[in-house]
Amino acid sequence: MPVVAIRLVDDRGRWLMHRRPHNKHHGGLWEFPGGKVEEGETPAEALVREVGEELDLEITPDELVPETFAQEGPLESRSPIVILLYSCSSWRGIPRALEGGTLDWFLPAEAASLDRPPLDIALMDKLLQKITD
Repeated sequence: MPVVAIRLVDDRGRWLMHRRPHNKHHGGLWEFPGGKVEEGETPAEALVREVGEELDLEITPDELVPETFAQEGPLESRSPIVILLYSCSSWRGIPRALEGGTLDWFLPAEAASLDRPPLDIALMDKLLQKITD
């Protein structure tokens, strides 16, 4: 199942992270905002849609920069998951958590110390390695 996520970077170099609602899977953990790619969508189109639905922000596919990915093999209860991470430093609007949870801005080192779901840990590790090399 393809999933897309976004690293929004503000003018101070901070990243926007989303804390999942406690009543959801991985509740209370921090993640890059995003969601599932629906049938017929490209990953960029899905991310534009998800950012609007979840964060009340407007972005365009041209503003997205592909960064890295993480994957989890098939489990007995579900299909494999692949998360594609994009970065974006230009958007319109003020981020709001429209689907619950909490949003906050963190410097990269702070974001790396947050409690995160396994695939977000993998995304963060790959991203930090990429930007520090």
